[in-house]
Amino acid sequence: MTPPPSAVSTAELTVWRTMLRAQVRISRRLQADLLAGHDLALGSYDVLMHLGEAPGGRLRMNDLADRVLLSRSGLTRLVDRLQREGLVVRESCTSDARGLYAVLTPAGRDRLDEAAPAYRQGVRDYVLSRLDDEDLRTFGHILDKLADEPARDVTSIT
Repeated sequence: MTPPPSAVSTAELTVWRTMLRAQVRISRRLQADLLAGHDLALGSYDVLMHLGEAPGGRLRMNDLADRVLLSRSGLTRLVDRLQREGLVVRESCTSDARGLYAVLTPAGRDRLDEAAPAYRQGVRDYVLSRLDDEDLRTFGHILDKLADEPARDVTSIT
């Protein structure tokens, strides 16, 4: 008897669970490194990084929420904390009275610059150092499929 199309095999569930476990373990290790060395949570680093990469260090709150994969309310609470720490400020959008920007402050830029080497080293240690060039290309291709992204050349990453 053939299983229904929606059925998931034990082997498929194992792969799924392994992916989830790897993502959680890597995130926890990065979080621990950032907290220990820079008193900065991984989610906070992620917000600062996206703002740091944006033109003028500013993004609309809705765009930032999409990039950091948080709900609007979750991002609001996180930006509130970052604002209390002086790392981010909110600015009104002149073209849309309802819109708000999150803007990286000079202190936020400094904190990001201080923490970035630890973050990059963690990415290297916990992920990239465990993959050879072929693994990296394959992994990038698989992730592009899962994220519904167009395929890109990941050979320039190493």
